[in-house]
Amino acid sequence: MINARPDSQHYEQLLRTDTPLIDVRAPVEFSQGAMPAALNLPLMSDEERAAVGTCYKQRGQQAAVELGHILVNGKTKAARLERWLEQCRLHPDGYLCCARGGMRSHIVQQWLREAGVNYPLVDGGYKALRHFAVQTIEARATWPMIMVSGNTGCGKTILIRSLPTGVDLEGLARHRGSSFGRTIVEQPSQASFENNLAVTLLKKSEGAPVTWIIEDEGRMIGSRHIPETFRENMTRSPIVVIEDPFEVRLERLKNEYFEQMSAAFLSVSDEETAWRHYGEYLHHGLFAIRRRLGMERFQQFTMVLDKALEHQRKTGLSDGHLAWLAPLLEEYYDPMYRYQLGKKAGQIVFRGDYRQVESWLRSSSYVSQAK
Repeated sequence: MINARPDSQHYEQLLRTDTPLIDVRAPVEFSQGAMPAALNLPLMSDEERAAVGTCYKQRGQQAAVELGHILVNGKTKAARLERWLEQCRLHPDGYLCCARGGMRSHIVQQWLREAGVNYPLVDGGYKALRHFAVQTIEARATWPMIMVSGNTGCGKTILIRSLPTGVDLEGLARHRGSSFGRTIVEQPSQASFENNLAVTLLKKSEGAPVTWIIEDEGRMIGSRHIPETFRENMTRSPIVVIEDPFEVRLERLKNEYFEQMSAAFLSVSDEETAWRHYGEYLHHGLFAIRRRLGMERFQQFTMVLDKALEHQRKTGLSDGHLAWLAPLLEEYYDPMYRYQLGKKAGQIVFRGDYRQVESWLRSSSYVSQAK
């Protein structure tokens, strides 16, 4: 039998170290919000949980518990127990977790104990971890921030990821922010996005305030919104602006939107499906801004996009897309950026190309004074 470890209320330690969690909540609960290091191995399926919930309302707790044991019994129980045991073997340092650290995690804990494994649980369950995550964001949202701004394709995300206190909000939200910003991975739920943010803030600081380096984002990243307390400090923070040459930006965007994205679609589907989904991704991005472009220009760009897609599929070369991407930047994205940045001109503390901004951030008194 594995030596017993105590149940835990050390929420910061659990989250900061990515301690493995066996989350035994139903899949629908897990999809609404989970911690980054959690694996969903439910005690009950969504349908079983719904049936037990109905029984609880109609006949009370004892009847609901009895129904739960009837539904999760025999081969069903054995199969689920084996999966829990496998995770216990793989992660002997982990913990069980349910909604509130109550009946479900205690039942699984008891079944594991009967199988010869003592495995601790998280006191308070997901609700306690979630509460701690929200508190973490609220506390660290008050720390100093520097916003990184710049035209589309100037490497803001690359720079932020390279810095010790850089917080890649787009990466956490699994969306690049623009109309072409979605990735092949679905965005996390709002709660999971916030949980991911909290864990990132914990990992990048030891408690003493640091200066967060963050992209100058709007309120929304795809369909996820930045927590209000975090967003409020962002709007008041100093801004540095990357000003890279147009050709450099085009090359970055060609690699990101056309080469990396086509490769990503091809990595998860057969060729026919991948090219269809890749084409839909590009068309969707253009369609989303059709009104701002005007229908005539939108139709012109669409025709060029289709030709570039066909050429890319035949030859593997993505250069044809520059014929619609370059004017799209010049006519839509760059003017929009200049307008938005113009409203924040008083907050700008430095301008330069990528390397100059990187050097400034690494040596800035704004950063060093906050440490």
